[in-house]
Amino acid sequence: MGKKIVICISGFAATGKSTLGKKLARFFLLKYLSGGDGLKLLAREKGYKPAGKAWWETDEGLKFLEERMKNPDFDKLVDQKLLEYAEKGNVVIDSWIIPWLYPHGFNIWLKASEDVRVKRLVKRSKVRPEIAREILKKRDEDSAEIYRRLYGVEIGKDYTPFHLVLDTSNLSITGVYRIVAQAIKEYFKVTSPYE
Repeated sequence: MGKKIVICISGFAATGKSTLGKKLARFFLLKYLSGGDGLKLLAREKGYKPAGKAWWETDEGLKFLEERMKNPDFDKLVDQKLLEYAEKGNVVIDSWIIPWLYPHGFNIWLKASEDVRVKRLVKRSKVRPEIAREILKKRDEDSAEIYRRLYGVEIGKDYTPFHLVLDTSNLSITGVYRIVAQAIKEYFKVTSPYE
C-alpha cells in the first residue's frame, strides 16, 4: 500500500477488539499485535500458564491481574514494545492504552452495553452470567486503575485520542468490520489488496 498504516483498537473487555483487529490485519495485509498477548508472554515468564482467549477470566488470569496491580512494570514493558511496532508502521494494535500513547495512528474505541458484553463473555468463557458480570466489573475497574496510575489516562471516560467511537452492541461482526474498514480506507486513502 506504500503508506505507513497504524490502526489502534481500544475498548473494555468483550467489545470485539481482537476479532476486529485480526480481520482488519488480514484485509489490509498488516501485522496484528495484542497487548493482551504481550502480557500473556510476561505471565508465562512468571510461571503462569495462559491459554486461550478466556484465560483472563480464569482464577489464574485474575490472579495475574492482581499481580499487575502491584507491579506496573508488566504493562510498561508491553506498552513500550507495542510503541516500537507502531513506529515501524503497517500494524493493527489491539490495546487498552496505546491510542493515548501513540497519536499518529487511526484510533478506534469499541464499546458495547454491559448486557451484551456479559453474553459475549458467557459464550467465550463458559461461565454463568452473574460470574461474567463480576469478572467484567473487576477487569474494567482494575485495568482502568492501572492505566490511571501509570499514565494519568481515564479509560472509558476520555475519548479525545479516537477518530472513531463505535457501539458494537447491535452490530454483527461483519457490520462492525465493514464500518471500520471503510473509515480506514477513507482516512489513509488506501484500498485493500483484495479489492
